[in-house]
Amino acid sequence: MRLATRVDFVVGVDTHKNSHTLGLLDRTGAEVADTTLATDAFGYRKMLAWVRERTTDPERRCWAIEGTGSFGAGLTTYLLEQGEWVVEIDRPARPARRNGAKSDVLDAYRAAREALARDHVAQPRRRGIREAIRVLLTTREGAVRARSRALCHLQALVVNAPTQLRDQLRRHKTDALVERCARLRIMANHSIEHRATIRALRATARRIQALTAEADDLEAELELLAADTAPELLAEPGVGAISAAQILNAWSHPGRIRSEAAFAMLSGSAPIPASSGQTVRYRLNRGGDRQLNRALHTIVLSRMRFHPETKAYVARRTAEGRTPREIKRCLKRYVARRLFRLLETSHPSENTTSLEAA
Repeated sequence: MRLATRVDFVVGVDTHKNSHTLGLLDRTGAEVADTTLATDAFGYRKMLAWVRERTTDPERRCWAIEGTGSFGAGLTTYLLEQGEWVVEIDRPARPARRNGAKSDVLDAYRAAREALARDHVAQPRRRGIREAIRVLLTTREGAVRARSRALCHLQALVVNAPTQLRDQLRRHKTDALVERCARLRIMANHSIEHRATIRALRATARRIQALTAEADDLEAELELLAADTAPELLAEPGVGAISAAQILNAWSHPGRIRSEAAFAMLSGSAPIPASSGQTVRYRLNRGGDRQLNRALHTIVLSRMRFHPETKAYVARRTAEGRTPREIKRCLKRYVARRLFRLLETSHPSENTTSLEAA
């Protein structure tokens, strides 16, 4: 059911760091009014008051906000606390205009029209525990990437080190190399190049150790949050702390995603029809949340190695002539269905308005 049949007014919000621009449309798409206000607690109250002055029934209005998880997070949280109906809008396409017209007001109206035209609208992700999981995931990912860069830098330093130093280090495996480089010492008879290289190797190795400890600590915190929020998820074969946290971050709360098919599309595991004539086939889905897709891929790889039922399925599908990539796609689709239904049934939907549930 289109949003236009369920509301009388839609407020499109173009979000920025220091200000938000509001564009109010009626159900026919006619422009009613627009304004720009600051992004602070007082500004949020003024935005809601401004909309209330121009609309009547609060159950027949909707806020279409861009970036509910970034610049629009503060306004989204405030509106939800006030009982307003908020939907999440992806950044609408900005078509080129012949006269070069572009403004925040135009973008706000465009967001509202985007919501009016949709058959299905998305609820914003919740804060609280879900937001705690997100910030820990993001921080851990940053630490892991920094550690990877530091490891590459360490290997490059070893390759270009003075011959005597390089011969001491080149045969060590990664973990042993980091440990060895972190304990290097400068001797009085070393050349200036040798001393500088040792300082660089030691600093880089100690940075790697610090980043490793940071990532491990964050993973332990994520495991505690995941176990407290959805212990049934961690009990599933192949689901570890990071995969569970990524799934909870994308899923957020019961009812946000309308069906398991929509969850599969969000995760990039839904097959895309690519049939033509007498050929019936499906192609790889490269869309959706790629971090969620990576979590499903990790779960599938673990199940293919250690889960007896999955191993039997792989053997059967291989005998039918399926390739390993096709089998993995089928398994990711199954895992997406399984985990979505598990989360929805284990966490009963909270009280929502009839408009949100429709």
